[in-house]
Amino acid sequence: MTDKDKTTVKLKVAEADQRDVGKGIVRIDESFREKLGLKPFDVVEIRGGKSTSALIGRPYPSDSGLDIIRMDGLIRTNAKTSIGEYVEIRKADWKEAKNVTLAPVAKGIQIYAPSETLKAIFMNRTVSKGDFISTTSLRKSRERETLGKGVMFEDFFQDFFGQGFGPSFGLGEIKLQVVSTSPSGIVKITDLTQVELLPEATEVTPEQNIPSVMYEDLGGVKEAIGKVREMIELPLKHPELFDRLGIDAPKGVLLHGPPGTGKTMLAKAVANESDAYFISINGPEIMSKYYGESERAIREIFEDAERNAPAIIFLDEIDSIAPKRAEVTGEVERRVVAQLLSLMDGLKARKNVIVIGSTNRPEALDVALRRPGRFDREIELRVPDTDGRLEIFQIHTRGMPLADDVNLMDFAQITYGFVGADIAALCREAAMSSLRRILPKINLNEPEIPAEILDSLQVTREDFENALKDVQPSAIREILIEVPTVSWDDVGGLEEVKRLLKEVVEWPLKNPESYRDIGVEAPKGVLLYGPPGTGKTLLAKAIAHESDANFITAKGSDLLSKWYGESEKRIAEVFTRARQVAPSIIFLDELDSLAPIRGISTGEPQVTARILNQLLSEMDGLEELRAVVVIGATNRPDVIDPALIRPGRFDELILVPIPDEGARREIFKVHTGKMSLAEDVDIEKLVSMTDQYTGADIAAVCKKAGRLALREDLHAKNIKQRHFLKAIAETGPSVTPDTMKYYEAIKGELRKKKSKEIENPSYI
Repeated sequence: MTDKDKTTVKLKVAEADQRDVGKGIVRIDESFREKLGLKPFDVVEIRGGKSTSALIGRPYPSDSGLDIIRMDGLIRTNAKTSIGEYVEIRKADWKEAKNVTLAPVAKGIQIYAPSETLKAIFMNRTVSKGDFISTTSLRKSRERETLGKGVMFEDFFQDFFGQGFGPSFGLGEIKLQVVSTSPSGIVKITDLTQVELLPEATEVTPEQNIPSVMYEDLGGVKEAIGKVREMIELPLKHPELFDRLGIDAPKGVLLHGPPGTGKTMLAKAVANESDAYFISINGPEIMSKYYGESERAIREIFEDAERNAPAIIFLDEIDSIAPKRAEVTGEVERRVVAQLLSLMDGLKARKNVIVIGSTNRPEALDVALRRPGRFDREIELRVPDTDGRLEIFQIHTRGMPLADDVNLMDFAQITYGFVGADIAALCREAAMSSLRRILPKINLNEPEIPAEILDSLQVTREDFENALKDVQPSAIREILIEVPTVSWDDVGGLEEVKRLLKEVVEWPLKNPESYRDIGVEAPKGVLLYGPPGTGKTLLAKAIAHESDANFITAKGSDLLSKWYGESEKRIAEVFTRARQVAPSIIFLDELDSLAPIRGISTGEPQVTARILNQLLSEMDGLEELRAVVVIGATNRPDVIDPALIRPGRFDELILVPIPDEGARREIFKVHTGKMSLAEDVDIEKLVSMTDQYTGADIAAVCKKAGRLALREDLHAKNIKQRHFLKAIAETGPSVTPDTMKYYEAIKGELRKKKSKEIENPSYI
């Protein structure tokens, strides 16, 4: 059959799923596969600007009926096509490869790998001369489950998996180029193929250069990629569309968002995918001490871009070269901003040159830059959600030898507030943790590490858990961030309070969709109040731990400042960071010191009034609090301003009572759990003797009993009943019998929003 007789179909190129990247797989709808007479994992020929080949896979259910072909960046590079373009595909004529020679793409690195290892990695892959391929291989077990239904990989890779091979050869994700094949044309690597790897990179022609960053290397920014492609790729590839509509093509895009979300990488990916001339500018490069030099440097960059159009000029950290002119003192910065403004939208027309700016401080940019005609669109790259974090984990573990106990979804669900750079650091730290295990077996003086040691190198779940202890979200490193280790088991009794806290804090943070489904807003705040020592702070720590949320503590000493306006700014920063790393819990301990009733506070009334106003606007202002819960704790709820404790701010006011007999029994169990007790210790008797004792009082009794035992004998093996009895006699209850009556009286008054003070009993 000649080439002309073969059935071909034309399909639109779409990006690959993260699980397929680097594996040489394309996916098309079943109807097109049947039309071409292909079975799953047959070889298909793809014709774009060049011809290449891939294995055909079953489509994802979401792609059913669509005329698209999903392929990763490497296959797009091999076929010389890009997302949105059409390619022709047909059944390929292939031969079994006798010899395949590969070489690294990156210069300056040397790789040594035996033929058998390479053969195992690339088994059943199809290649042709000039193709780029990745050493990412198919992992065992879980990947077979996730990549398709039924026996998607079972039969085809039976031998491959049967040998127990995974990507654990000391080759992570390394991009290689096919230097030559024997025979020529499309060949498949089989058991009989001799695979050779040249130790150093070979020269490639400019049109064959492999992009370092592609859209599949970016996770959690699908929405931003869509907007950027529409704003940048379309004008660069098809400017005639805008001429036909009689409008000007967009001239600039401003990318902004927290550090580490992928702004610079997105600009590089756009340049690579659109095949445009790319010029990157860092602020300090163009600044000069000589008059007029800085402006000349910018003009030259724009002239260079126009000569090589279509082109992209990327201004990284643009706030450093184009700050607000009214606020800067230097003359150079003002002239640079003026020059940039005139070049971006001056008298001279600019064709097929797009400017991309990136910053994490868009408010610091000169306002004249942020108007249509200069930066036409501002695209925000947000902190990724759970699905976005899973994508990023898949990207950074592509070439990683993961153990079977690693489920990336588990880690994606608990890494709240982590941006792409944080997850990259987490994966790197986990890999370093696995490396530390084999370091004792390695002789650093040997030129090569033995293959059996490399094969034993695996990154386990424990490695990721250890890495989580060291890597914190970068957005909140400057704020006191703490992941409490206190669980519900460490809180004795208080079952009713625990149940209420689970309902108003844990459920909204862990299951927000349940609230959305029934159309109910989640509570914004919880106020814990009660006598001192009943466990309010301990409960806040426990709920933060159980909710797997980021826990931000805001103490009065951190928030109060002698400088005018500084206290409000610090509170605003705490809430801003909490929104960035949501779901999160803000804990305000001793709330009465921060937000007393206006008009009755002593000292500097204006400071506390301003702090209170800031708290009120943050908790229920124009800017929504999403997936952020505020927990306040106080033993003087009567002096907190009524505006703060109304529904919509602190929705739930929970009284933490003095423990009853059952609760005291549980508290004793918690505090004596790790103590070495003598046989004569009677917990029931101790419970009956400690009526009106708070949790803190019981903790003090247990500690004192231990010290009394050591006072008698420094080498004592256990603590006896008499030590506890003496400790109880010396440690009285910290509250009086009237205490709970006072708090019960307050309970009825709190919701009435009365500003008059409740008559204080004598003990306060």
